[in-house]
Amino acid sequence: MSKPIVAIVGRPNVGKSTLFNQIGKRRVSIVDDMPGVTRDRIYMEAEWLSHSFTMIDTGGIEFEDADHILKSMRQQAIVAMEEADVIVFVVDGRAGLTTADEEVARILRNTKKPVILAVNKVDSPQQEAGVYEFYGLGLGDPVGIAASNSLGLGDLLDAVVAAFPEHDNEDKETDEISIAVIGRPNVGKSSIVNSLIGENRVIVSNVPGTTRDAIDTHFVADDIKFMLIDTAGMRRKGRIDEAVERYSVMRSLRAVDRADVVLMVISAEEGITEQDKKIAGYAHDSGKGVIIVVNKWDIYPDKDDKSTLRFTEELRDEIGFLQYAPVLYTSALTGQRIQRITELVKYVADQQSMRIQTSVLNELIRDAVSVNPPPSHRGKQLKIFFMTQADIQPPKFIVFVNDPELMHFSYLRFLENRLRESFGFEGTPLKLIVRGRKDEEDY
Repeated sequence: MSKPIVAIVGRPNVGKSTLFNQIGKRRVSIVDDMPGVTRDRIYMEAEWLSHSFTMIDTGGIEFEDADHILKSMRQQAIVAMEEADVIVFVVDGRAGLTTADEEVARILRNTKKPVILAVNKVDSPQQEAGVYEFYGLGLGDPVGIAASNSLGLGDLLDAVVAAFPEHDNEDKETDEISIAVIGRPNVGKSSIVNSLIGENRVIVSNVPGTTRDAIDTHFVADDIKFMLIDTAGMRRKGRIDEAVERYSVMRSLRAVDRADVVLMVISAEEGITEQDKKIAGYAHDSGKGVIIVVNKWDIYPDKDDKSTLRFTEELRDEIGFLQYAPVLYTSALTGQRIQRITELVKYVADQQSMRIQTSVLNELIRDAVSVNPPPSHRGKQLKIFFMTQADIQPPKFIVFVNDPELMHFSYLRFLENRLRESFGFEGTPLKLIVRGRKDEEDY
């Protein structure tokens, strides 16, 4: 089941990113200290009152015309209307109501999506009175907050989770492998889908932005059931500014949530972009299986017998956090290696569901420690007592030690590499959690 998406919109300097970051402090994922991990996060996994959701900072999404503030705000509002489950509209309580605020409110009033009006920078009794001015926007009761010091965030999050829709059960059979096809416009996502299912179920066009709605396609290959989640469909009627297509990231995040394995499609001509890295980072953080599909390989210039090796090395440099993801070079136009996709998806899904016995894991630990003894700090040596697998999809391992603070991230990476060398786990992230021996009872 996909998590609700909450979009933060508002004009510049009202505190959107501050609000985003403050909520993030309540539950922040560990960011890998590796080359290629984007630090400019535009999404965040959040949780409030046992509700998990994905929050999008629209200020972090790139615009074609960043200087045109009102135009950018309209773009934010339009896409939030279409893609988010709940919209948080942030205004500046100190600056008061502006023309730009009124324009965005007019757009938001026309949507059927819940809109929570957050009046930011309200950190004194004198400013609280200014909140009432924003009732004039016609968006219900404003919530006064001060994002910089977390005032009012509880009330705001209460309002957000109360507005979440009731999701229907996903139309997915238990023995199906669900595949999300993601990537920038015009990299050939829909062509790959068409080639996989062998019929033109998804309309293909060479105009970027043609595909807009998610379409689920069920099919069978080699007696295995698959469900393709293509962020694809007919463009809605009416011309929509091309810059809005940059928000295809929202549709991609929703598709990733519902998938078992993600096909990250990039163009051999253009390579990977910052927006690709952000979506790929979300798939990694979400623990999904990932396959990098380099499409349009038939028109890659100056090919020789080492082209794929060089291109793969460049990919590993650009997205270092996906070292484990297999790379497949395809051409949807000619059909080159397209049929290998389902075989590879099945393989990665199996890798995600692999379980290793505790006795085997502890033999691996003993060997690893003998080859590379654990680090010490201020005369205290890290001792690893044992490791056990706690979960699958993705595989999660608990490492019990004498003092978790002695575990350096580089040694944890060493243990992860030993797991991969011994058992494979190709295409899936691994979660290694370190706990003190006293936490063993809680496990």
